[in-house]
Amino acid sequence: MRQESLSQKIDWVTILLFGAMVMLGWMNIYAANYNPDLELGIFDFSTSAGRQFVWICTSGILIAAVFLFDYKFFDSFAYIIYGVILALLVFVLIGGKEVAGSKSWIGVGSFGLQPSEFAKFATALVLARYIGKADTKLENLKSLIVALLLIAVPMVLIALQGDIGTALVFAALIIPLFMEGMPIVILMSVSGLLLIFLLTLLLNQTLLLVIVSIAILLAIGLNTKESKRIMIIIVTGVVVVLMIRSVDFILSDVLKPYQQKRVLSLVNPNIDPLGIGWNVNQSKIAIGSGGLFGKGFLEGTQTKFDFVPEQSTDFIFCTIGEEHGWIGSSLLIFLFVTFLLRLIFLTERQKSSFARVFGYSVVSIIFFHFSINIAMTIGLFPVVGIPLPFFSYGGSSLWAFTILLFVFLKLDAHRMQELQRW
Repeated sequence: MRQESLSQKIDWVTILLFGAMVMLGWMNIYAANYNPDLELGIFDFSTSAGRQFVWICTSGILIAAVFLFDYKFFDSFAYIIYGVILALLVFVLIGGKEVAGSKSWIGVGSFGLQPSEFAKFATALVLARYIGKADTKLENLKSLIVALLLIAVPMVLIALQGDIGTALVFAALIIPLFMEGMPIVILMSVSGLLLIFLLTLLLNQTLLLVIVSIAILLAIGLNTKESKRIMIIIVTGVVVVLMIRSVDFILSDVLKPYQQKRVLSLVNPNIDPLGIGWNVNQSKIAIGSGGLFGKGFLEGTQTKFDFVPEQSTDFIFCTIGEEHGWIGSSLLIFLFVTFLLRLIFLTERQKSSFARVFGYSVVSIIFFHFSINIAMTIGLFPVVGIPLPFFSYGGSSLWAFTILLFVFLKLDAHRMQELQRW
């Protein structure tokens, strides 16, 4: 039987979708910064579009490098890669460059690199290596704690840099843990605590405490003969009450003032319409003004007059909404959903636990970015500075997503071969 070449094993459908998103992103970055009074072309390196073109070209070099590596390299060196990235995260805390309130950049002249973007890849890699071991069972408490710590360490380091948005992305890695056997009660508990946090923002705290107290008393009343259940109910009630009481502490002592306003603006969009609420309000105006078909490429008035700050990065979706309308926005969402479904299909056909866990990590990270970014731009989630994968301007983001995706495609191309560690 004739052996297939690497080019025949690669999933070209995914690569085609990747290429389409990168090219569409590049065009919309140009549109987001387009100024009809300045005759600057899409290849002009003084513009965001020109610089993004450089990042796209260098991403091609990274893709070639990934395919040149032996596929066993990524499994065998996962802990080393993870350790190097952690060291960079610590270095950034000490001597990093501060940009937009976050000390998360390594700056060399005008060039800046954000290690936190690459930490997602490193964490997905080390998580796949750890869970992929034959003796790792996530039903076991010790194994689960180790897996959660592997996620928590970079998450905390990034949060200390002031980049809460990027830190939140690591929460998405609970999905591969769940897919690999983490008890559903853990997932439900985390979801429940997040719900309590949101309810605390929406409802009067005293009223919520009264409701919780009544619920606890009713639950105890229905289980008077079950002492073990009563203890579980009491412990759960104490945790919920502490969670409710801790919200004020988190808002006032953990989050920075501008982050507090971002969270509170989700509950009350009019809390600071000319300040923290300006971006979201202008973004919604831009998207709404696009109507069904949009105003046309380079014809967005909200864009031309710079009403939306950070439009080529965190708010790139409103450029698409304004210039291409509901049709264009829907096609972008369809493109992402197709891309994610394709990645899930590839993940499910993996033969090794390492490749499967890494695949679900890739899906989870990209889905989190995609859903939160769009939710931000339409006012359904606080503005936390999360880029839209392959569309938003930024070298670190594009490089990190490219490496994340193509390492998985490299593993998929070798899925029929047994993974033997060096």
